[in-house]
Order: sequence, then C-alpha cells, then structure tokens
Amino acid sequence: MVESLFKPLKCERIRQRSYRSRDEVRQDVLDYIEMFYNPIRKHVRNGMLSAVEFERQHVMSIENSGVFIC
Repeated sequence: MVESLFKPLKCERIRQRSYRSRDEVRQDVLDYIEMFYNPIRKHVRNGMLSAVEFERQHVMSIENSGVFIC
C-alpha cells in the first residue's frame, strides 16, 4: 500500500522541485498528502474513490447499520 503513495509522490512532486531544507520537504510532502492525495486522487482499490470519499462512505455505512463505535 505504501508504494501506491510513494511512487506518485516522487514522480508528481519531489522530483519536480528543488528544496532548500528538510523542513521545506516535510511541509511539501504533508501538503501533497493533505491537499491532493487524500481528498482528490482516486484509488483503484477504493472503487475509484478518493481516500476522503471512501472514508466518508464507510462512516455513513456504519451509521446506517446501527453499529455504535466509541
């Protein structure tokens, strides 16, 4: 599963830019994950849903099933 994140991260983000510090890289990676990868990028293993949409549907299915999670 990790490879499905790292390959596009390296191809689409890291190799396209130059960084001045590790902190700049760290912030850019977090931005990529939070602003693009999770909410927008569709994943084959999630039924072509983004991670955010997949999680939303999962929570809704649990709520509709009457299962209570603490």
